[in-house]
Amino acid sequence: MKIDVCTSPALYSFYKKEGDIVIVVDIFRATTTICAAFTNGAGSIIPVANIEEAKRYKSKGYLVGAERNTQKCDFADFGNSPFEYKASIVDGKDIVFTTTNGTHAIESAQGCKELYIGAFSNMHNLVEKCAKKTERIVVICSGWNNRINLEDTLFAGAFVEEMKLRTMVEADSDALLIALNLWISAKENPLQFVKVSEHYRRLQLHGFEDEAEYCLTQNTTTVVPYYDIKNKLLRV
Repeated sequence: MKIDVCTSPALYSFYKKEGDIVIVVDIFRATTTICAAFTNGAGSIIPVANIEEAKRYKSKGYLVGAERNTQKCDFADFGNSPFEYKASIVDGKDIVFTTTNGTHAIESAQGCKELYIGAFSNMHNLVEKCAKKTERIVVICSGWNNRINLEDTLFAGAFVEEMKLRTMVEADSDALLIALNLWISAKENPLQFVKVSEHYRRLQLHGFEDEAEYCLTQNTTTVVPYYDIKNKLLRV
């Protein structure tokens, strides 16, 4: 199996090939939050890249999750915390979702053959699903404002390691090797490893550092969200 790692959405045009399967990851926190919302019963999630579009949906009565620079937008029902999307609120509901980085990465990948949402929280089921594929898989790390970040690259390395346990993986990409070796260095204590990172410090500054451990914990959910032809995320 061919796997590649794209460390920023801004680089995806250099990776993009027809027929690819794409996994979008934003560990802190969009893809972790998407998985949490589906775990708690959300019917669908409509990712939008800009605030204006999210406001239009809000005016039509949709529940909206909106975040910029780690902070919840003032018009929104939720921010970007996985702890906000409680079953009592989201069960059976369609949710519009826009974030600083994750929804931008999803938008950049539109047009691929299949698009899945990856997080440490759904690692096992995501890997089980992907190990049955024959197409090339590209992991797009959402990063921060198109720059590389530590936590998404760690996920990419962990994903590659798990895939290598289940199938033959062609490890001929420098980005893949960087991610894999970074994960090997960090996997004994990922939380401690990322505490020096920009995004952890950003979460800490705004009072969200308690969410980091949850976002780095593997296999807390079985959902594997995917992007469908109606521009919605649904759950497998």
